[in-house]
Amino acid sequence: MTDRPSITDPDASGAETATPPNRPLGRAFAEALARKDFAQIEALLHPEIDFRALTPGRMWEPSDAQDVLSNVLRRWFGDSDDIEELVQVETDSIADRQRVAYRFRGHNPDGPFVLEQQAYFSEHEGRITWMRVLCSGFRPA
Repeated sequence: MTDRPSITDPDASGAETATPPNRPLGRAFAEALARKDFAQIEALLHPEIDFRALTPGRMWEPSDAQDVLSNVLRRWFGDSDDIEELVQVETDSIADRQRVAYRFRGHNPDGPFVLEQQAYFSEHEGRITWMRVLCSGFRPA
């Protein structure tokens, strides 16, 4: 399933729930990350999430949701990284795991970039409890 949502489209319900109604959890995560909406991401992550990620040159192993937010996601997408578009989102599942792949387009002091991440995750009661992310890194656009 692939489509090109705008990152500025608000959730139709306006609700602050873990997973917005009628929106798969992986898509909600990608959209919140594109907006750098860390409060919404916090609502999507279980406080004791088992999270691991691999970016060019580094492996990330935070200890809990707050660590994911402050020492991983806010470092990956800092104030100078302007995400202009959520170019693509794909969601699927394999057995008891879900998958989300997303691509961002934007710019930062180094110039225009594209970035893609692939994530596998498990959820319980609308929150991500286990996640593994592989990142392409910021690629020149």
